[in-house]
Amino acid sequence: MIMGRVISNVVSTRKYNELQGFKLLVIQPYFGDVEDSFVAADEIGAGIGELVLVSRGSAVENGLSRKAPIDAAVVGIIDHEPLKKE
Repeated sequence: MIMGRVISNVVSTRKYNELQGFKLLVIQPYFGDVEDSFVAADEIGAGIGELVLVSRGSAVENGLSRKAPIDAAVVGIIDHEPLKKE
């Protein structure tokens, strides 16, 4: 699981049927390189600028409300930003 900030939405007019209804977000890792951004599915309502917890890998499918080809999902919204080590 990693922490990241939502920096954008992904808008897709055509996509795999099982992805219909999932909000797709661009996540920038909180720790690490800014260029390592990735897309994660969201079912809990995270928005741009929020700090979130993201689960990655094949086990993500077990936590979804329905079967879908997703390998990164937002699983929590962080209320208080932790101190970042410099």
